Amino acid sequence: MLGPVRVKVCGITTLDDARAALDAGAAALGFNFYSPSPRFVRPDVAAGIIAQLPRTTCSVGVFVDASRPEVSRIAEQTGLTTLQFHGNEAPDFCTAWPQKVIKGLRVRDRYAAAEALRYSVDFILVDAYVEGQFGGTGKRIGVELLEGFDRERLILAGGLSPDNVAEAVRTVRPFAVDVASGIERAPGKKDWELMRRFIVHAHAA
Repeated sequence: MLGPVRVKVCGITTLDDARAALDAGAAALGFNFYSPSPRFVRPDVAAGIIAQLPRTTCSVGVFVDASRPEVSRIAEQTGLTTLQFHGNEAPDFCTAWPQKVIKGLRVRDRYAAAEALRYSVDFILVDAYVEGQFGGTGKRIGVELLEGFDRERLILAGGLSPDNVAEAVRTVRPFAVDVASGIERAPGKKDWELMRRFIVHAHAA
């Protein structure tokens, strides 16, 4: 991997948090459109935030088993640059989008790397498997379960914090890391100092 690991800050719900993340060095911002999530943001709110950010901002929409028309409508409404599918979407659903695509996989065993190979997408995001939950669990993945993943398109999520991100980056060497609950004072409300520390530690690893 060339250069420092990239950082995706997920669960953005306010303009102030979005600007603080970019100022701290985040490479991408995640907007969660899965309504049961505590970090859910309405498409109109996300559109208002994205419209006030630099045009070069990588804005990622997180979807869980949404229909293709719904994803297309929200992507157009908000101006998303990247789509993240974090449910049980089939490989063919994740193709033929005008935006870049991330497929999220909940890793529960060593078969996850083979599952990732079925997806012709730009990036694979790996998160810990917790029954009935689609991410944001704060649980870490056993490193031994990541054998066989293509590090050049791997985004590591799951239980990362300012205290453990450097060690995780050194061990896994992913393309990027993703954080939500590890830098929050409440779900969807970022702690700017924790966010700054997280990004500094990730970049220094």
